[in-house]
Amino acid sequence: MRNIPAILMIFIFIFTLLLDSYILWDIVSYCRRRKKLCIGVHVAISILFLGLVIAIACWHGDSESRSIIPLMWMLYVYASVYVPKLIYCICSGIGRLFKSIRKGRKINYGIYIGAPVSLIVFIFMWWGTLFSRNEIVVENVNIVSDKVPSAFDGYRIVQFSDAHVGTWGNDTAFVSRLVDRINSMKPELIVFTGDIVNRETSEMEPFLRILSRLHARDGVYSVLGNHDYGDYMEWQFASERDSNNALMAMWQKQIGWNLMNNDRKYITHNGDSIVLIGIENWGEPPFHQYGRLTDAYPLCRDSVYNLNDERFKILLSHNPEHWNREVSKITNVDLTLSGHTHAMQMAFDIFGYEWSPSKWRYPQWKGLYERENENGDTTRLYVNIGCGEVGIPARFGIAYPELTQITLKRK
Repeated sequence: MRNIPAILMIFIFIFTLLLDSYILWDIVSYCRRRKKLCIGVHVAISILFLGLVIAIACWHGDSESRSIIPLMWMLYVYASVYVPKLIYCICSGIGRLFKSIRKGRKINYGIYIGAPVSLIVFIFMWWGTLFSRNEIVVENVNIVSDKVPSAFDGYRIVQFSDAHVGTWGNDTAFVSRLVDRINSMKPELIVFTGDIVNRETSEMEPFLRILSRLHARDGVYSVLGNHDYGDYMEWQFASERDSNNALMAMWQKQIGWNLMNNDRKYITHNGDSIVLIGIENWGEPPFHQYGRLTDAYPLCRDSVYNLNDERFKILLSHNPEHWNREVSKITNVDLTLSGHTHAMQMAFDIFGYEWSPSKWRYPQWKGLYERENENGDTTRLYVNIGCGEVGIPARFGIAYPELTQITLKRK
């Protein structure tokens, strides 16, 4: 684990002192009752959080477990207190400004706005941790196409993505509920579209038995995401990373998953078939690009099997930018299933309009998208916003952990 840069920690320390000093000023200026008690409580809490900042600055991952969970929670606890404090200080500061402009005004109305708003933000942040990230939501999607074979009319696929089990440490309760929920949907095929861990394969170990319970008639298929290659670790030797990646492949096989690394599989029923294609992570910078679509399925039109043939094709590709930049432009792949965005673990429904900060990064960030390629063929993308978290242990608004039930229908 890289240590947090010293300059950043100095900034956080000064930022903390400034916010707490300003709030102390407000207490001295506006508190009329039990002023000494309020000052004492505020100073005690401020000292406690300055100690937390020092602990964050001094923290380094244990050499054996390399767990980032303690640091993640320390940072989140700090943010859940000082983001609301910042909002309060901004409101109070604006109130002071207006009070100074209008000299006859004796009341700083900013504190009466800032106090309740900052409390709401604090509750909102902890609601995302204690409740929203535990509420599993199932999205139902129908894919209607005249290329769906008759034997696959009504065929049900469950997609899940971005589990990031390392965020849960050794707590298997949520993942167990997730597996039970998937199995209760009785899918004919289960697909996982990448990022099973945060940083290294060992995070999977407490969850192997639970993940092995996933069952579908035609199997469980998976691809790797950008977090599954050990690229976020500082390995002492390249061989350690190679061992990490070999363990990932071995454990996925051990739990009964079919890991598709630039590969394809024909799913057959009653003489009809569809093609399932799975590629390694196709990442735009700064993410590494391992995926090779044409290694999995040829592009050459002279081949009987090619990316523009008339078979109904489903592509598993972790990053939706792959569909945006390549798949939808040069192929007639009918349905691409991706994850990766998490909706940045924050999404809101504003009178029927869904918004997330992930829109600033990804044109396709959640749900179903369609596009016609240069030959007039319709290609579709579904982006699953994931069931786990990375960075912060929370999901906000409507960015709940997602399972997607996809039903194929013949037009």
